[in-house]
Amino acid sequence: MLSRNIKFKNFSNISNISKVSSIYRDIKKNYSKKNFNLLVSLSKNYKYSYNYKFVNKYKNFKDYIVIGMGGSILGAKAIYQFLKFKIKKNFFFIDNLISKIKIKKKNYVTLIISKSGNTLETISNFNVILKKNKNIIITENQDSYLNNLAKKIKSEIIEHKNFIGGRFSVLSEAGMLPAQLMGLKEAKFKRFNYLINNKEFEKSLVKNVAATLNLIKEKKNLSIILNYDKNSENIFYWYQQLIAESLGKKSKGILPVVSSMPRDNHSLMQYYLDGPKKSFFTFFSVLEKNSNKINNKYLLKSYSYLKNKSLNKILDSQIKATKNIFEKRKIPFRSFTILNRSEESLGELFCFFILETILLGRALKVNPFDQPAVELIKKETKKILLRN
Repeated sequence: MLSRNIKFKNFSNISNISKVSSIYRDIKKNYSKKNFNLLVSLSKNYKYSYNYKFVNKYKNFKDYIVIGMGGSILGAKAIYQFLKFKIKKNFFFIDNLISKIKIKKKNYVTLIISKSGNTLETISNFNVILKKNKNIIITENQDSYLNNLAKKIKSEIIEHKNFIGGRFSVLSEAGMLPAQLMGLKEAKFKRFNYLINNKEFEKSLVKNVAATLNLIKEKKNLSIILNYDKNSENIFYWYQQLIAESLGKKSKGILPVVSSMPRDNHSLMQYYLDGPKKSFFTFFSVLEKNSNKINNKYLLKSYSYLKNKSLNKILDSQIKATKNIFEKRKIPFRSFTILNRSEESLGELFCFFILETILLGRALKVNPFDQPAVELIKKETKKILLRN
């Protein structure tokens, strides 16, 4: 168990734990001395650059548009999708360049999120739908396009702290302000204080990272997420960026691939089982109590084993069957089962994956907080646009 909210089964090939334990102790020591500001942003001790009075000013709207790219928006998207069952508002996310943007709603709040304030796609999309009222811009306190535009159109400005990278920002302003506007309790996401002092969590995290390092040594660098919960898809698009952009340096890294299950049993599973042995897997599911049941009235005798079965029971049987086959074929995997779909369980997942990424970066001797190759594309795009 990672916690009372998450059941976790680790990889089986665990060794070199002492190395990872040493890195974890060092990180924990720096956090306790307040020398690791990023980790402070995960905790209840973090001071936001806005207050509840600001939230109250905008919380009674029904429709919100969020514009951003990558880590600036993926966390908020994950929160909205995972907890949609308790959110009574409409959030629309624009996180890619599309040829035509049509906004049918008239009375809405626009959140524009960009750490640098100079993100090309975010600026372009905002420009297309720009209106001069009810805009909230979350960006660094520096000279940038969005900061200058905010002053011109008299927009609200929320500071994005410069020590928090976009892909690590989900539990800071970029993720928590949208969450509060969704009507969710920000404090419930903040599980870091509990987790950092939880021995069982530490043990699971350290063993997980040690096993992952062993898999990388075995030339396995494809991380396949077998996601059995349709409302968790955006969590793993967030995770995909977190891992790939943080660790993909110096010809090292891990490439996460998100697979929708059980649909991909009928397309990709053949490759997973019989293709190149360069992958390791994560099973992810959410324990749901209510689901439709098989209608016995129209069930043919040849499938009588489905009698009285719920769709959740069928799905759970597929998960167990797939794990059994993976074990027989000695295919490495870990598994997460969410026991309670809540702010707490999602906050714990965010913390686990962020700490996992930082530990892997330290162990692989790469800087998990920059993305130098991505900057090359940005510069080249600007050159081409200037020529045309």
